[in-house]
Amino acid sequence: MNPKAPRGTFDVLPADARLRLQLLKIADELLGQAGYEPFETPVFEDTELFARGVGESTDIVQKEMFTFEDKAGRSLTLRPENTAGVCRAYVEHGMHKLPQPVKLWYWGPFFRHEAPQAGRFRQFTQLGAEALGSDDPSLDAELILLLAELLDRAGVGETRLRLSSLGTPETRAAYLDELRAYLHGREDALSEDVRARLDDNPLRAFDADHPGTRAVMQGAPHLLDRLSADDADHFADVRALLDDAGLAYEIDPTLVRGLDYYTRTVFEFESPRLGAQSALGGGGRYDLLIEELGGPPTPGVGWAAGVERVLLAAGEGEPAADSRIYVALAKPDAAREGFRLARRLRDEGFRVEMEQAGRSLKGQLRQADRIGARSTVIVGDVIDVKDMRSGEQRRASDADEALALVREVGG
Repeated sequence: MNPKAPRGTFDVLPADARLRLQLLKIADELLGQAGYEPFETPVFEDTELFARGVGESTDIVQKEMFTFEDKAGRSLTLRPENTAGVCRAYVEHGMHKLPQPVKLWYWGPFFRHEAPQAGRFRQFTQLGAEALGSDDPSLDAELILLLAELLDRAGVGETRLRLSSLGTPETRAAYLDELRAYLHGREDALSEDVRARLDDNPLRAFDADHPGTRAVMQGAPHLLDRLSADDADHFADVRALLDDAGLAYEIDPTLVRGLDYYTRTVFEFESPRLGAQSALGGGGRYDLLIEELGGPPTPGVGWAAGVERVLLAAGEGEPAADSRIYVALAKPDAAREGFRLARRLRDEGFRVEMEQAGRSLKGQLRQADRIGARSTVIVGDVIDVKDMRSGEQRRASDADEALALVREVGG
């Protein structure tokens, strides 16, 4: 039996890899223009980081983490998300001493043990951005607008932005008592999973698919109606900045996100192209997380987007056009000259492939056509440059003239 990739993982083949690189290039350019710097964290962390940072009552910690012991008996976990890791690094490296806010962005593999489906894998790639060290509402708006622009440039088409606020812990604590009392009074109609977490995390009832639970939640009180004056003002400022930028959104008081660390602003972008599992990415504020992880009081805000989800919404797409040239050999002993010419063309910035499989000249021209070469340089006793679109073939007196003809054709 041939070995296969484990269920829930996937191989990225060249055509898909080029689309992913295009998205990475968009992110680098877009986020870099706003002052966000690239950043990396380890693929695995101490399990305690996620239990403390993400929340022990969340689905991620309870059901979805890949956790193992190393040879020293320490419990380690493949990262299911990156905000906790970014905050851990912020504390560990004394980044509070840097000019604030510290703006970072990342790209890499993440892991969750959940049912694989279209665009969702147990190993997946996430692109995210974080701003730490300021509670200014302009950061919330900036990050939301950056994600909107990223999705637009990626070609995902129409999106829906859901927006809400979870307030601060004091506000939320009073509201949670009210929500628990409401749910306990209707406990018989709730799903078993919601009942099991009713005291620890009643907000998760808003995300339930269970029909009875959804019916109960229709009449549930909303945290958005219980915000303190400061929280309400912050949310109003964020909305005003989005309005000024002309970005449409829907206020959704049932939006709670799946992580315990969120405070104040929360948001999520969805795509109608993805059906029921429509989320592309989202995030929010986490003003207390760094302090919970042992650092100084430090507000933060950020988002993450699933790369596979974004590319699925964008459709098949086409890799960006490149300056591709094929170097063909008219006779076997032209290989060294062809190799030298290929290197020179690459030095000039062209993408160059050359004959390396023993094909006839006719086969080489077919191969040049298959790979989409704009021009083929045929090396033998003389050098010919063939325009693969028009079929026109012109002779060059030497390598310099061949390079000039390639530039003229367009590569």
